[in-house]
Amino acid sequence: MNEFTVLDLLDLDLREHNNLQLKCIAGRSGLSRTIRNSKISRPGLAFTGFFEAFSGQSIQLIGRAEQSYIDMLEKRNEYGNIEKFFSYDMPCIVFIGGYKPSEHFIELAEKNAVAILSTPLESSDFSRRLYSLLDEVFAATMTIHGVLVDVYGIGVLITGDSGVGKSETALELIERGHRLISDDTVKLKNISGTFLMGMGENPYLAHHMEIRGLGIINIANLFGVGTIREKKHVQLSVVLENWESNKVYDRIGDSLTDTYLGITIPKIVIPVRPGRNVPILIETAAGNERMKKLGYYSSKEFDQNVLKWLESEAARKMYFNSDEILGGDGESDQ
Repeated sequence: MNEFTVLDLLDLDLREHNNLQLKCIAGRSGLSRTIRNSKISRPGLAFTGFFEAFSGQSIQLIGRAEQSYIDMLEKRNEYGNIEKFFSYDMPCIVFIGGYKPSEHFIELAEKNAVAILSTPLESSDFSRRLYSLLDEVFAATMTIHGVLVDVYGIGVLITGDSGVGKSETALELIERGHRLISDDTVKLKNISGTFLMGMGENPYLAHHMEIRGLGIINIANLFGVGTIREKKHVQLSVVLENWESNKVYDRIGDSLTDTYLGITIPKIVIPVRPGRNVPILIETAAGNERMKKLGYYSSKEFDQNVLKWLESEAARKMYFNSDEILGGDGESDQ
């Protein structure tokens, strides 16, 4: 990923509707410092003089306990550990819960060009939000050629050879009330090793479409801002391919998967030929996937019903066979 600075963190926080509620209160010359990892440090032990396991290159969070200990040290004029704390190449310091640093602490921050940020959020809430944001920033990423749409709340990644009809299919889905995340190129992120997040490679171009014969169109201008969104959890892979008469296609489901960045998601392959309504097939696939999230599997239910039918047929045959052996009235012929 590109270099991510403290200033980028503030800018991202602003664009994400002030999720972290951060503001810079001192050390503005340190806003250009690079945030190198997604780790967060609580430097309580460091202020006591224990620096052996101190994570000096992580964002430092100062809460109520750390603030109280710093106040005690300053009242005793014991500044050694505080000054040593500032000797590390930390990206920034965040005061949580609305706490504010002392004048001496601010002087050290200005002297060492370390940005001091403040948030009114409490420790647990802020830490959870910051971890979530940094996990996405530092997530493993890849870019693929395809279209990402939100269909019935399911993120559907549509891929296939050039010219197979990916954009036209997405356009029909948008016309039917679904939402576009990105056309042509999709950036995928592995979030905490648990799920894929998809978005446009370029946020300024993601909601434009290239339709052969029409050219470039702006989806938000044509269909309204309700037909687009910035990112979406990718839950289903749809591969469009030209119909091959000699190829055997899956007719049961639940057997194909795709793996991106180590995350496996279900996949369906839809053969395209004149007369097939691909958007309706994708709608149905997305609806079926949503039902699976609720614990309902059509193929498993079908399989169980077939087994029940076979068992009932076998029982019926056994009954009739035994009836023939015993005679029509159930008694032996002898």
